[in-house]
Amino acid sequence: MSSVETLGALERRLNAVIPQQQLRGEIEARLKRLGRTAKLHGFRPGKVPFKILQQQYGAQVHHEVLGDALQRSFTEAAQANSLKVVGYPDFEIKTADPAAEQIEYSATFEVYPEIVLGDIGAESMERATYTLSDADIDHTITTLRKQRAVFEVADRAAQNEDRVRIDFSGKLDGKVFEGGEAKDFAVVLGAGRMLADFEAAIIGMKAGETKSFDLTFPKDYHGKDVAGKQVTFTITLHGVEAPRLPELDAQFAKSLGVEDGDVGKLKGEIRENLVREVERRLKAHNKNNAMDLLLKAVQLEAPKALVDSEVQNLTQQSMQDMRERGVKIPQGASLPPGLFAERAQKRVKLGLILAELVKQQDLHAKPEQVKALVQDYAQSFEHPEEVVKWHYGDPSRLQEARNMVLEDNVVAWVMRVARVTDRVMEFNELMGKD
Repeated sequence: MSSVETLGALERRLNAVIPQQQLRGEIEARLKRLGRTAKLHGFRPGKVPFKILQQQYGAQVHHEVLGDALQRSFTEAAQANSLKVVGYPDFEIKTADPAAEQIEYSATFEVYPEIVLGDIGAESMERATYTLSDADIDHTITTLRKQRAVFEVADRAAQNEDRVRIDFSGKLDGKVFEGGEAKDFAVVLGAGRMLADFEAAIIGMKAGETKSFDLTFPKDYHGKDVAGKQVTFTITLHGVEAPRLPELDAQFAKSLGVEDGDVGKLKGEIRENLVREVERRLKAHNKNNAMDLLLKAVQLEAPKALVDSEVQNLTQQSMQDMRERGVKIPQGASLPPGLFAERAQKRVKLGLILAELVKQQDLHAKPEQVKALVQDYAQSFEHPEEVVKWHYGDPSRLQEARNMVLEDNVVAWVMRVARVTDRVMEFNELMGKD
């Protein structure tokens, strides 16, 4: 017999008993098996008396058998009570006498939340759209030319896109703050490396000039000592260099990988890459909007066990990313779990919602969809057929593609059902540029 208590929205406690008789036979059988190979001083292997085995190994074997019995009893009771258990239960033995005829125990655990999708059709979302233009191609080519610019000395006042060499000193309450001073520092104006107000103060200065001005740092500035505070900077400008862009010619095309230097072919490749990138970014933008809609429409509590597990996964991923970028992490060090708590909550909730939605609406990834996604992904490689072959060489390599197709199916369903409003984005906004 068993009973179930409700402790919270998802927390439950199961109370049950295990007849001691179930354990005795298994304990005796395990001790006998152990006796065949046990090595104890004064006895040959297989000849250790049973009472000696009980004295030596009885407590350990009893603990192991009881653990197995608890798991088995809990599983059977959970099934009998139709409980969808999350994670592992926390067992508590309530019977103090190990020789009692019945062992009472409780198991505290979480269950999966009931997911009610509600009326998705009553929800609204924004669908981002964009059509690539010739101006976007020209803009991208100009950006590529700027990245390959050669800077030449200019005998004039500094202006946007110039490279300048400066000395600067920043003082807070009359004292230079940490990181607020540099000599012969080179910066390209408008590149965003420095604060916009700092760069704006340099524009109009000529070589040899010195200038002082006040600047208030943003409240969210990474330097906590000066965040949200006003400081006084003094700048001395030593030189101005103007950018000279390379000509849009065969040599420039060759520098970007077009072997025959055909500028028309270069523009065609840039257009093709931009079309693919615009589609990717629109897809990601609309996916985020659809997922936010689902999170808003479906209210549920995320099981703590799943959130804790996701926090651990995110922590490990972040630390691995840091190592791959060359960050040295001390042995045994870790990142604060709080950094990932909100993200983990969101991912767990979305995972539960998507699983229910896929089941209810039959949005599973179809083989032809997976194949199309893999083939499209492979087009960005020099030998696409080899990339496709690699993916299909091991079925497990297709799992990520299946997950992506599943998410695409969910997004498409949401945009069919919800109230969708189209919004044409700006090119720089879509590409993440200022």
